[in-house]
Amino acid sequence: MTTVSLNAPVGAQVLIKVRACSLNFSDLLMTKGTYQETPEPPFTLGMELAGDIVALGPDAPAALKVGMRVAAYTGHGGLADHAIVPSARCIPLPPTLSYDAAAALQIAYGTSHLALTHKARLQAGERLVVTGAAGGVGLTAVELGKAMGAEVIAIARGAAKLDIAKHAGADHAFDAQDPELRDKIKALGGADVVYDAVGGDLFEACFRATNPDGRILLIGFASGDLPTLKPNHMLVKNISVIGFYWGAYFQTAPDVVANSLSQLFDWAAQGKITPHISHRLPLANAVQGLGLLKNRTATGKVIITT
Repeated sequence: MTTVSLNAPVGAQVLIKVRACSLNFSDLLMTKGTYQETPEPPFTLGMELAGDIVALGPDAPAALKVGMRVAAYTGHGGLADHAIVPSARCIPLPPTLSYDAAAALQIAYGTSHLALTHKARLQAGERLVVTGAAGGVGLTAVELGKAMGAEVIAIARGAAKLDIAKHAGADHAFDAQDPELRDKIKALGGADVVYDAVGGDLFEACFRATNPDGRILLIGFASGDLPTLKPNHMLVKNISVIGFYWGAYFQTAPDVVANSLSQLFDWAAQGKITPHISHRLPLANAVQGLGLLKNRTATGKVIITT
């Protein structure tokens, strides 16, 4: 991986000494040029980071100081010793929150927090189904859904990953390859909200188990297969299928995402939420970290430290 050159920040930019960078499935998509926001090559991977401000551009806000600990969603460039970041992306960290946790929290918890609250409006007592429930994003949906008072059904592949989802708070856990998945969800009363990060056949099973007036969140397509929507069934059951892309809020509603992240950082500092980090690797082993995501051997987040 290349590193960002130590150019002085200009305008409202800041220069950050990167301490931790979290890897995401989206990084893999960027390597193939299939992610919706893939930069023009050459570029450095790494979408979310945490570290220390070491220099400020002349137009950076007075609230940011050299030496301040911050996290930032950068979109790319985090797998480096230093990164230049727009000051608007920098969120100060509580004193007790680690760099690793801050890097791990942003996309995964930020996605689930806004998706479940701002879009699906999940209510206490509702039944939430989470696919890919042992992944970096899915685990946060399990944890936050349970914290919001929902009955959580986790879907993942294999007993080890199902155990991780249960530990995160899932009330029920089913294997993704279970041929009776739809019937088992319906036997529990059906889904009020589906948080789908997988797509493909799992979307079909969950759609068929969704209750009238249910909401299905399209978070991602880790299976590689786009789901087939059936508008006539959506109409008859009054089901809403909701597309959700967290990164877009930095352009359309930056205050919404900033407030969400600040709340999540405070919750993490207070121990109310705890990001699951399965691997910590040095920057020299970043390719190995990407391999853990590609081979689906990581559970939760992979953190690269510098």
